[in-house]
Amino acid sequence: MAGDFQQRLRDQRDLFNQEHSTRLHRAISWWRAANEQGGSADLQFITAWISLSCCCLTSDDGDDDFLPLMETLVQLDEQQQIYHLLWHTYSGPVKALIKNPFVYRPFWQAQRGQLADWRGSFERSSVEALNCLSRRKVPELLAITLDRLSVLRNQVMGGGATYGSSVNRDQVVTGAELLMSLLPVIFDLMLSHPEQEWGALAYPVISASEPNRQVPVSEE
Repeated sequence: MAGDFQQRLRDQRDLFNQEHSTRLHRAISWWRAANEQGGSADLQFITAWISLSCCCLTSDDGDDDFLPLMETLVQLDEQQQIYHLLWHTYSGPVKALIKNPFVYRPFWQAQRGQLADWRGSFERSSVEALNCLSRRKVPELLAITLDRLSVLRNQVMGGGATYGSSVNRDQVVTGAELLMSLLPVIFDLMLSHPEQEWGALAYPVISASEPNRQVPVSEE
């Protein structure tokens, strides 16, 4: 399937501006890598997350704000692919992530002594997320889910987890599976709507010989 997306990108490249072509080129390349990591949930989760970041990242300030992109994607998703993914395929795993304190940022801040208490905010956040689920508020629910997974991303990629460990296995497996199902939907929507403004690239392609000049994506 990665080859199909690459071919669509080549066929439609004239419809996209350079930044969007570069964004999709990078994202599909990392999704292809994620497909090759089927034997390791850790590596699949990492490479799939990088693919998602290629779609989302518009600045280098390290702030993960998924809601704007999710709102755009859901608005364009006439076939309600994201809705069906969350409510029919991954409803159980999404609920498990929402109720899991180990993927809740303030939990770890409290363990480091940066926060006095995390339980009250965790309960409120969980109720809010479950309300989004019951009320079919797709962008908000997806943004909360990805925010939870971003904590897992920090833990895994920041050296806070053992490779192949059984300690965080459920959330790593769930995260990898959810991202591997979500990314093709994102690619399809981004490829189908070249007229949409998807934001600037945080790291555009720059010519080494002329630092002020961006170069075509084919030279990446």
